[in-house]
Amino acid sequence: MLAIAPPRRRQGCNVMRVNTGIVLLVLLSASCLAIAQQAYTGIEQKLTPGQLREVGLSPKQLELLNRYLRQAEAAAPPVETARYETAQGKPRRDPTSLMGFSDQPIRSRLKGSVAGWAPGTVFELENGQQWKVLKGSMKLRTPFETPDIVVVPGIAGRWFLQVDEDLPKARVYRID
Repeated sequence: MLAIAPPRRRQGCNVMRVNTGIVLLVLLSASCLAIAQQAYTGIEQKLTPGQLREVGLSPKQLELLNRYLRQAEAAAPPVETARYETAQGKPRRDPTSLMGFSDQPIRSRLKGSVAGWAPGTVFELENGQQWKVLKGSMKLRTPFETPDIVVVPGIAGRWFLQVDEDLPKARVYRID
């Protein structure tokens, strides 16, 4: 009888696969690092040769200018941290934010009294927000003095101002 031995596993193949994986990981990391460091483009690549001659900078001055620009770009804050301010210098909401998606009700108090509302009426809240009535009108029997209010989010970015839970809500939009 012939005895058949089971096939031998080559240990070198497993080591080769591990080494190949490590090499690929190192190459990928190095290329990502190189891309991140290449964010700055030198002034020579941004200008034509004629423009460079017109500026009249020596190679040493160009090198110094590129170094300063690279440092300034690295020290600049990310775009996401930009602040939005009104003309009076007060911070205002980011105009790129999408209001109406997973927003919570806003609870505040109106500045002054309210005797009613109609389209075009502007409500100013103590938290600084301003809301303008788009739809709905109401004349109150007795005015409310600085009432607590709730601005409730609706579907598709709609907002409703509630002065009293027993009264109809006014459809509003933010104007500040």
